[in-house]
Amino acid sequence: MVDFALSDEQRAVRDWVRTFVQRELVPLEPEVLRRERAGEPGITREESRALQLKARESGFWGILTPEEYGGMGLGAITASLLEAELGRTFVPFRFGGAADNILFHGNEEQKRRYLLPTIEGERISCFAITEPGAGSDARAIRTSARRDGDDWVINGEKTFITQGNEADFVMVFAVAEEGVTCFLVDRDMGWKSEPIQTMGQWGPAALVFDDVRVPAENVLGEVGGGFALALQWIGQGRYLLPSRAIGSCERLIEMAVAQANSRTTFGEPLAERQAIQWMVADSVVELQALRLLVLHAAWQVEAGKDSRQAQSIAKLYGGVKANEIVDRVLQIHGGMGYTRELPIERWYRELRLLRIYEGTDEIQRRTIARNVLKGHVPVSWE
Repeated sequence: MVDFALSDEQRAVRDWVRTFVQRELVPLEPEVLRRERAGEPGITREESRALQLKARESGFWGILTPEEYGGMGLGAITASLLEAELGRTFVPFRFGGAADNILFHGNEEQKRRYLLPTIEGERISCFAITEPGAGSDARAIRTSARRDGDDWVINGEKTFITQGNEADFVMVFAVAEEGVTCFLVDRDMGWKSEPIQTMGQWGPAALVFDDVRVPAENVLGEVGGGFALALQWIGQGRYLLPSRAIGSCERLIEMAVAQANSRTTFGEPLAERQAIQWMVADSVVELQALRLLVLHAAWQVEAGKDSRQAQSIAKLYGGVKANEIVDRVLQIHGGMGYTRELPIERWYRELRLLRIYEGTDEIQRRTIARNVLKGHVPVSWE
């Protein structure tokens, strides 16, 4: 029997986050839009921190962080539900108390210096593997690391690094004689960052390493074992990206319904036009399909199954369909949808990124097809 019902705990947690979003985040939307139109950050680091601490007062801290490190240790399904609720607003927000999964592989001293302060929000990290000539092909990285006495010297450039401008330490991947290796490198060791302007609010950075000297004790994991860590980081939660898109699409479709019912043309509301009805119908069908694909991937993660195929499918479908849905919603709003007075064009730019980062559509299609063609996964339902 297939049971689609949420548990009492899942429903309670989801409802709390839904209330938090409605009370604390949605009221900020007009000011966020105003600031962004003025070329300012929509929300400051201090404001985001205050919101995280407010959520912490109710116990919402470290959604996926193990309880032994002060987190909630929630499962993947619940985490997916929460991401969907956060996606119902464009106000940038993530619950505090999180750290990159590969930091848990650090030794005790590394955990003390990097993992625990990151969980507490005292430090900000970034993950740096992408390079100007090595995007989807991570094996093509050229950043080098050579031994020099008890230190390593790193040279190279990374690009499109999320939080690269704000981070005070980086998990950087470089090619050593023994193979790709991950290093924990504090900003004051000498690396520099430059902002990259994008069409959306995502503000990545280019990182430059020019003879940056790193102590040997700052190797994360094993020398030559960096590629396995990189794959673990990249695959840690691909299902969470389309999870957030679910919430965005819910809100956008609600806006389209309100517009269709209130806007009158030639004596009739838009809702009476078949063209509009079909746009709404297609969007609702695709949203429901996306929910099921995402929850199936999250269920596989929570059950300890190999979820890579399911996550790639959810990521691909979510990126493509979220972009189609926001395009329809903008069309239903006509000229006003194209303005920056409404948040639709902002979501348009934000959702476009979903088809690129953490695995482009083309990479997802390649992965899905190869898994089937080589017989790694069946076409039939297991």
